[in-house]
Amino acid sequence: MEQVQRVSLADQAARLLLERIRAGEWQIGAKLPGETTLGPQLGVGRSTVREAIRQLAGRGVLQTRQGAGVFVTALDVGDDWDVVLRQADIAAVIEGRIAIETEAAALAAQRRTATDLRAMRRALTQRVAEGQSTEEYVDADMVLHRAVVAAAHNDVLLELFDGFVPRVRQAMIDMLDLQPVSTSCDSDASGDDQEAHAELVRAITDREPVVAAQLSRAHLTSLKAALA
Repeated sequence: MEQVQRVSLADQAARLLLERIRAGEWQIGAKLPGETTLGPQLGVGRSTVREAIRQLAGRGVLQTRQGAGVFVTALDVGDDWDVVLRQADIAAVIEGRIAIETEAAALAAQRRTATDLRAMRRALTQRVAEGQSTEEYVDADMVLHRAVVAAAHNDVLLELFDGFVPRVRQAMIDMLDLQPVSTSCDSDASGDDQEAHAELVRAITDREPVVAAQLSRAHLTSLKAALA
């Protein structure tokens, strides 16, 4: 059985444990042997085993249950969220936004405050400000979408949305730089697209969650089509 040879001992021990999990030695839900067993197998002390377990727990592979032991919760380390988004096709990113923003719009219609509505209306006005660069226009658009998600008062949805912003922002800028302003679904701010956003804000204002969700989905679905 392979043992740790070099520093960092904890990193090496974590790598070896992960390799054994990947190889199928333990399945999801299985309990790992104790530190006194794993230490000799890996050629390290108990404190190093504990640190290796902490590393893998932090990466979602293991879970320590007080009084019960250490259990396998995943068979491999997932990619970091930002790596996943960088590698994802932009259409897949928009599909993620549909899932997040459709639910957020419905919740916003139920939970919005007067402060939330003011933020949405300011952002709606900013989308049609004259003399904006492409980057400024896209940023103003994202501010409005974020204001809707923020009005849902769900920290998880907001954090997920914020994770999407850099990927979507650059795609939007690239698209608008390549197309005439009037042809993009999210760029004709003085016409139909601005009205679509205004309708979403009105639905949230009027506490119409079903309508708000439908409007959000329709807008983002057309955005996905335009980015294809």
